[in-house]
Amino acid sequence: MLEYEFEDCELCEPPEGEVVWESDLCRVVMVDDPDYPGYCRIIPHQHLHEMTDLPQKERMQIMNVLFAVESAVRTLFQPDKINLASLGNQTPHVHWHLIPRWRDDRHFPQPVWAMPQRPKSHLGPMVNSQQLGEQIIAALRTR
Repeated sequence: MLEYEFEDCELCEPPEGEVVWESDLCRVVMVDDPDYPGYCRIIPHQHLHEMTDLPQKERMQIMNVLFAVESAVRTLFQPDKINLASLGNQTPHVHWHLIPRWRDDRHFPQPVWAMPQRPKSHLGPMVNSQQLGEQIIAALRTR
């Protein structure tokens, strides 16, 4: 296993963006990206390199949070597609990017990290973090 300096981990620090939901296990942070309203990161509090570093029960709890966030974003933002990414090559702390996508967003059909395909950003519905947090809680209750 590779060793990394935890103090250099940006995800172990207070998050950039607004925390919309949090538990003892993880937090959901709304990313401030006007091109992708509803873009969230799901970040475990514990510094972990891989999902298999977690006990099975906690893995399933985090996946339930991920599914609840997806459900909430789909309900509130009504995207054409949801992209899920868990890379961690540059930041070796397990986390997910949950990115709503629209056929007319800046990068579609390419990944959001690719060169833009068009100059204008997609203007999605105006949803605040409280609404998203409430929708996540509602989705978690149904799981």
